[in-house]
Amino acid sequence: MKILSILMLTIFALGAFGQDKYNYVHFNKLTEVVGTDYVIASIENWGKMFDTKSRYLLFINTKTGQTSQVDFPNDGYIEKVEQIKIDSLGINLMIVAAQTVNLDNKNGIGWADPQQIIVLSTDGKERTQLTDNKFFCRNWIVNQHTGNIVITGHYDTNNNNKYDKTDKNEIQVYDLKTLKQISKI
Repeated sequence: MKILSILMLTIFALGAFGQDKYNYVHFNKLTEVVGTDYVIASIENWGKMFDTKSRYLLFINTKTGQTSQVDFPNDGYIEKVEQIKIDSLGINLMIVAAQTVNLDNKNGIGWADPQQIIVLSTDGKERTQLTDNKFFCRNWIVNQHTGNIVITGHYDTNNNNKYDKTDKNEIQVYDLKTLKQISKI
């Protein structure tokens, strides 16, 4: 009986270990964080069936080698990572445009789900989502003189996951120093 137990445990352990040999790590992009010691690596871990096991941004301190990880949903999509550096206003942060919410609760996050605007500190230790989960962000721009971000988009008021006449269009303005909303237009 002992031999049978050992044999079964060995087969189980080898089978479980064998599953990892087909996992892949994709380093999609490296981005220097200007004015800091950090570089950001965009990373996806894929399984052998090409399903994403994890997706995150890794902030690497190039001086010390220490890292800070900012996780995103496995089925989410990071569209853009951009540094906003305005020395005269003391602003230095990262803005991430990403789809992170499965609004329709069907088959994970897809193209019909909203895009959010997320602000990260330059070391990746602080994270603030500016836009509401139900707000579909279309465009955004930062005014270099005021340090405010202007975001355009809409709310899907009838919950049909389509952009149509009944949806509420909105322009939102946020202060990047305080990360608070200034106005809705």
